[in-house]
Amino acid sequence: MIFIKALLIATLIAIAYQDIKERLVYWFLFPLLGLTVGILFYTQTLPELFLVSTLINLIIVCLFYLVIVIHSFFILKKSFREVIGMGDILMFFFLIFTFSSVSFIVTFISAIVFSFIAHILLKKNIKKETVPLAGYMSVFYVFTYLAFWFGTIDSLYSV
Repeated sequence: MIFIKALLIATLIAIAYQDIKERLVYWFLFPLLGLTVGILFYTQTLPELFLVSTLINLIIVCLFYLVIVIHSFFILKKSFREVIGMGDILMFFFLIFTFSSVSFIVTFISAIVFSFIAHILLKKNIKKETVPLAGYMSVFYVFTYLAFWFGTIDSLYSV
């Protein structure tokens, strides 16, 4: 399990580095992310709970996509592709395998808030106008997993 944890942290760091520095992330990192978080979640819970949580998390992400589409068309008057990048979409999709639904909602929203705050604070140091959302979220999830593994966070899989 140590290998899976190390691979997960390395994957998240690679996503963060590539997205923040270049705004391009190698596509294979996202399935690797989904595989590692899925293995960790599956080994910590019942198979039925893993499937139900993953399905609920998928519905939540689809609703989030719908909100982004509606916001981009009606409020921003832009196409969906101008508002959010493919890496962000892949990141959201592969995060559905992370935690039970309540923990997923809390960490997902916290990661988005963290990304917003990080971007506001770092905006003047970044030359590109786009937000490296997947990168910022990866940084957040590195801290979340490390906090869980070191006992700062009590539970991510059973709530």
